[in-house]
Amino acid sequence: MRIVNCFCYLCGMDFKLMATYKPMGDQPEAIKQLVEGLNDSNCQDQTLLGVTGSGKTFTIANVIAEVNRPTLVISHNKTLAAQLYGEFKNFFPENAVEYFVSYYDYYQPEAYLPTTDTYIEKDLSINDEIEKLRLKTVATLLSGRRDVIVVASVSCIYGCGNPEAFHNTAITIRVGDRYERRVLLRRLVDALYIRTERELEPATFRVTGETIDIMAAFGEFGNHCFRIEFYDDEVEAIYSIDAATGQKIGSISCATIYPKSLFVTTADRIKDAVSQIYLDLGEQIAHFERENREIEAQRIKQRVEYDLEMIKELGYCSGIENYSRYLDGRAPGTRPFCLIDFFPKDAITVIDESHVTIPQIRGMFGGDRARKETLVEYGFRLPAAKDNRPLRLDEFEMLTNERIYVSATPADYELNKSEGVVIEQFIRPTHIVDPALDIRCTLHQIDNLVEATNATIRRGEKVIITTITKRMAEEVSRYLDRVGISNRYIHSDIETMDRIRILEDLCDDMIDVIVGVNLLREGIDLPEVSLVIILDADKEGFLRNVRSLTQISGRAARHPNGHVILYGDKITQSLRNAIYESNRRRSKQIEYNYINELLPRAASKSGKGQSTLLSDRDDSKIDMVARPLHEQHYASQSVAEPMSSYNAGDNIEELIAQAKQDMERAAKALDFMAAAKYRDRMYELQAMLNK
Repeated sequence: MRIVNCFCYLCGMDFKLMATYKPMGDQPEAIKQLVEGLNDSNCQDQTLLGVTGSGKTFTIANVIAEVNRPTLVISHNKTLAAQLYGEFKNFFPENAVEYFVSYYDYYQPEAYLPTTDTYIEKDLSINDEIEKLRLKTVATLLSGRRDVIVVASVSCIYGCGNPEAFHNTAITIRVGDRYERRVLLRRLVDALYIRTERELEPATFRVTGETIDIMAAFGEFGNHCFRIEFYDDEVEAIYSIDAATGQKIGSISCATIYPKSLFVTTADRIKDAVSQIYLDLGEQIAHFERENREIEAQRIKQRVEYDLEMIKELGYCSGIENYSRYLDGRAPGTRPFCLIDFFPKDAITVIDESHVTIPQIRGMFGGDRARKETLVEYGFRLPAAKDNRPLRLDEFEMLTNERIYVSATPADYELNKSEGVVIEQFIRPTHIVDPALDIRCTLHQIDNLVEATNATIRRGEKVIITTITKRMAEEVSRYLDRVGISNRYIHSDIETMDRIRILEDLCDDMIDVIVGVNLLREGIDLPEVSLVIILDADKEGFLRNVRSLTQISGRAARHPNGHVILYGDKITQSLRNAIYESNRRRSKQIEYNYINELLPRAASKSGKGQSTLLSDRDDSKIDMVARPLHEQHYASQSVAEPMSSYNAGDNIEELIAQAKQDMERAAKALDFMAAAKYRDRMYELQAMLNK
């Protein structure tokens, strides 16, 4: 029997960057400036302005390794967060790289629509694997370890429990300690663990004589099942065991058992919370009665009293997060605790695609508040429910110490916060120059478009055409069909997985052209595309402002023959700024290539499976946590037939169950695009069943 090390960390461990290549081009200077800014106490905000494909993630990895401080990386969606997680995991295989995103496979929030008197009950499906990763993230941060990178979605600004309560509820057991068994069992129950006589599952324990078997809520090294053997009240031995057979794997000197949920509290706190909830309930009932609103008074009385009975009996209830202010001991109106509270004060915050992520952070509070105010107004929730909310932007700024905004097109917010501290990164590892912007008048634009498209296709390259309306995208697509150009269109009416199939068809030479609206602006990297055509380029607005034009043009920035054609009859201010910025970047890139005698080389092809986030990684370097990301490809390949192919005789309930099973399987593999497809299918089948 081998000896297993204690479940603990070296707090002083440094970041160790593992890469087969070194910073090049603009990267060394960008790294130097960012590090200097982080070491300058007067510099709180910096912006890394990096063009598409310039290696911004590698730059940030080098910065983290040099400053050697805990880092939070925030992305604006789960899929990109998973991609960043895989990249940082590869750069820092010996350090703690954690993943913290929303654990809902799907989520329908509680809401009330007064105009139709419709109450919508909360409906959700929790991904157990992601919940374990969230718990592991928090446990790693509380361990005192400093070589930590957490890649998170914007969900990190939502309430996630009191760090002090989570830490105090954790149970550390050492060989030789005197620990009364009854007290230990009580603490396990407080940590939301369940006693069982059957096979152990996560967050359960089993008692046999002087022995307690515990399966932790999550594990650091794969095996997280422990056997605690007592002699009287003394811990005589601790073993790591096989959960299925109970066979001992190794002996350990100590074990740390973390709570099952981030939302845990002590028995005394629950007692105080229940008393305060009763007081606030009485005030709210009196408020409704003064306004002669008996229905609302009765409604809030029944709902809260039921919740309180559940809390007193079990320690929790459905929707307990609405009582988080009481359980945390916070004053009315104060912000909830969130993931950022678990970080040390000197942590760095990196905001990826900041021009999208910051507006998300800014907008979360308003939407949540409007929904909660309606629930409170009509007696579905106490006013304290409004304090279970995401952070406001100003609160986010106060919590985060030093911030790096990363974007190819930073918005005014980042530029103003940085006060001119903008680090530019224009040189790509492939030495590809930004595509030239070619302005053409709209006279005979369709004929001109077809000619340019055919010339590109003859070279074996692909084309993207962007419009400003769905109808125009469809009309252009139909015209291309008539002239014999294989194409598909994409817009918001096309379901998520169908969009992925269309992109895969382009990569597999099934089609040569994609016509789209705003969906082709960001987050899609297609090295096969050498020509981007922008229709109505002179129509000022959200879809044709300088940032949108730059992002759209960037779709051709991964091909050595990249070229952008913009059709318009006037030069707008946005066009003028986009052309100026493009020329400025191109001149620097061309000069660098000329001085260093470098030739652009093509980026590797995207290949089939846009949902495969880590397809180019070496399996030997992927540990058990990252592996599900590597295996995501199955989900996009196993999508069943479209809805139109279902037969009238099909058992709809079985199809709903299958769609839900497929959704959970895809979400477990962290393939959120596939999971969204299955979720949409499940909803459509439910609608068919209810007809």
